[in-house]
Amino acid sequence: MIKQGLELKQQQKLSPLQIQTIKLIELPIQELEQRIRTELEENPVLDDTPDPEKPEETKDVSLDEITDEGDIPAYKTRVNNWGKDPRPEYNTFSVRQSFTQSLMDQLGYRNLTPEQYSVASFVIGSLDEDGYLRRDIESLVDDMAFRAGITTTADEVLEMLRVIQDFDPAGVGARDLRECLLLQLRAAKQTRDVVNAEHILEDYFQEFSNKHFQKIMSRLGLSEEDLKGAMARIVKLNPAPGGEVDYTYTDQAQQIVPDFVLEENDGELSFTMPRFSVPELRVNKKYADLLLEAKGSSERAQKEAATFVRQKLDSAKWFVEALKQRQNTLNRTMSEILAYQHDYFVSGDEADLKPMVLKDIAEKTGFDISTISRVVNSKYIETHFGIFPLKYFFSEGMENKEGEEVSTRELKKALQECVDAENKKKPLTDEQLVEEMGRRGYKVARRTIAKYRGQLGIPLARWRKEL
Repeated sequence: MIKQGLELKQQQKLSPLQIQTIKLIELPIQELEQRIRTELEENPVLDDTPDPEKPEETKDVSLDEITDEGDIPAYKTRVNNWGKDPRPEYNTFSVRQSFTQSLMDQLGYRNLTPEQYSVASFVIGSLDEDGYLRRDIESLVDDMAFRAGITTTADEVLEMLRVIQDFDPAGVGARDLRECLLLQLRAAKQTRDVVNAEHILEDYFQEFSNKHFQKIMSRLGLSEEDLKGAMARIVKLNPAPGGEVDYTYTDQAQQIVPDFVLEENDGELSFTMPRFSVPELRVNKKYADLLLEAKGSSERAQKEAATFVRQKLDSAKWFVEALKQRQNTLNRTMSEILAYQHDYFVSGDEADLKPMVLKDIAEKTGFDISTISRVVNSKYIETHFGIFPLKYFFSEGMENKEGEEVSTRELKKALQECVDAENKKKPLTDEQLVEEMGRRGYKVARRTIAKYRGQLGIPLARWRKEL
């Protein structure tokens, strides 16, 4: 017997204003300023130039007062919610580019055909967060054909992979740990220690992994001093060249402007948005005149022109209202982040950074998690202890032995301290690190230790061992 059923789904259709607001919320301040300039250029009814010869009988009104059927009460309208003061000049700050964007920038300098560029771009997009290519070449060839419409071969993919493996940071694009370390050694100055390290990893990686040092010295004819030198060089290599996005300062970094500036006064926190203000938008006099002339006219051309102007007016109203909603959304979100992380923003000490996820702020503000995600993305705040992306303040948490939640950053800091304090002749295994963290008051599973160790760039215990 065949059962038939009818499933009803209610789909919410977003209004033009909602769509506009969502798009503007995602933009960092510099891109927002460019977006405003573009809107002024593309919408002929808007005019932000000063008008020193303002007629006495004109009257400033909000764009919201203009309806489809209403008249223009004045030659110009403007939004004056944030006053007329010019925006202050503000310094830019440097932050490191994202890992993927850095690779794409380097790819742009290579002399490649459009087909090669497409293949290489796909490979870069397939790297994991540590910078490894974990997938086999044949599956990549199939994926390119089905998902991107790129016809290629395994040989061509390998050729582009070798190009990417030549990029910074050294080791990127490796398919396993051994290849990652060898790529870094081959890119380094070929000293005696580096050459010995290459031989060890190239020909005796298994023996190296199992700490069969005597066998390695015997097979390669190395002295104990040679082995120590090679080992010291290997330990300095980065097993995860992709790592996490690094937001520290760098001279070769992209320039950004903070969206928020923190102000702290005796434990009282507040913030400003110095670069943001809704621009003074006025209806261009030429188009206001056109609407007035079309009023009561029976001429088709004038009515069509008036319809065009009204459509542009609607677009202007949505744009200005979206800017105001963006302002409100960012203000409420930042206020709740400051309240949630009050102790941290006062002290600047990572130990005071509480576990916080997007859901926490969504519940405080009443916004959707997706909205908070858009606010947090690509936004920065300047504090008295540095400039940070808003994403920095969000992290999952775990419990300590008192049952209190602590942030992952606090756990990582404690883990790093454990490794720094260990006996390098007998470095702590992951299981021993679990015990050591427990003695410090943190309940952490072994797999969590392995995860954090990898993110911190800390090698396995056998690789940290000093002879």
